[in-house]
Amino acid sequence: MRNQIKITFGSALLLLSSLFSIASFALDRTIIADAANNVTPLLVGQTAPNSKLQTADGAPVSLQALIMQKPSVLIFYRGGWCPYCNRQLAGLQDIENALDALGYQILAISPETPAQLQAQKLQSKFSAQLLSDSKLNAIRGFGIGYYVADETTAKYKSKKNIDLNASDTSDKAVLPAPAVFILDEQGRIKFSYVNPDFKQRLAPELLYQAAKYSL
Repeated sequence: MRNQIKITFGSALLLLSSLFSIASFALDRTIIADAANNVTPLLVGQTAPNSKLQTADGAPVSLQALIMQKPSVLIFYRGGWCPYCNRQLAGLQDIENALDALGYQILAISPETPAQLQAQKLQSKFSAQLLSDSKLNAIRGFGIGYYVADETTAKYKSKKNIDLNASDTSDKAVLPAPAVFILDEQGRIKFSYVNPDFKQRLAPELLYQAAKYSL
């Protein structure tokens, strides 16, 4: 029975990680999609791009330099203003020690500026390393960026006082489709989960199992 469960779970992970396989096989993933449903993320077996990011302190950092240190769990999230993102990051605390025991580091990447990340760190207890991709280097490179509709941008600004136009490289607001990538030290993608519905996130226990299977 346990073997059957493992086979079923492994098949489920394969299905999740192949969600966009057919659609994104031969496309230019650096192009920002016109909607979240049309993103074309990198696939399992491909190599993560070497993207230039910033720490919450504003220091430049290379994604390649970070992932060469140890296996990595990359969490792409929309920003500290997003309650679904905050719940996802908070949930990582339940498996942080277990992931660390497996040898993983957690890197959380958003299009927010370093100053915004600093504010998020002060208001939360996230222990994951927060990284700024305000120039959209990683978001483009992983093929998960999409333009936010103007009416949505205006709605966030007028009703919630949230400015989505923080990107340094686009006239329109750009967000990542929430995503999880598990990488080895060579930057090879061992597992991916990308869901254009920002309300749907990979559960911590499933992420842990995916990380364990990816070793």
